[in-house]
Formats: sequence, C-alpha cells, structure tokens
Amino acid sequence: MPALSFFSKILPFLLVLSAGKSLADEARQQELRQLIKHDCGSCHGLTLQGGLGPSLTPERLKPFTPEQLAMTIVHGRPGTAMPPWRPFLSDAEAMWLAQGLKTGELP
Repeated sequence: MPALSFFSKILPFLLVLSAGKSLADEARQQELRQLIKHDCGSCHGLTLQGGLGPSLTPERLKPFTPEQLAMTIVHGRPGTAMPPWRPFLSDAEAMWLAQGLKTGELP
C-alpha cells in the first residue's frame, strides 16, 4: 500500500504537467514571486542563498526533480522548520514555483 499512497500524492502533479497549460496566471505569478521573496526568503535568505533553510539556487536544487520540489513545498519537511504550504498554494502553483527555482527564473 505505500506505493499507492505515493502515487495518490504525486498524481495531481503529473496531471498538471500533462495538461501543458500555464501553471499560474500572470496576476497570481506576481503574488507568488512576492511569496518567494518574502516568505521563502525569510528562512532561505532574501537572495535564496541560504539562511535558516538551505540555498534554493538552481545548482543546489539540481539533484531534485520539479515534482519532488513541489511536493516539498506542498507538504513541508516533517521534523524541520519547513512548513507545508498546502493551505496557501495549489499543486499547479507549487509546480510553477518549483520549476522557476530549478531554472533560476525565480525570484
């Protein structure tokens, strides 16, 4: 059953990717950029070079897929200061953030 649980968590991300649509509209993208800068930056450093949390630079994130990063954004990291952002972000928005961080387009 653990495999089924994993797939039920990752399925929304796979559906978003397969849709091939913009992951967030332009107005929401601006809000998400502010979220990265201010909320994520409060732990990961204002330039995302690291702080309380690790660096979020493309080089540091290279080993992770966008799907893994999006799941971390949505579910947080138990036992760490990284909270789940599920109450504030959709799966599509988390994926948009993850892809932007991976490519260096954000913040």
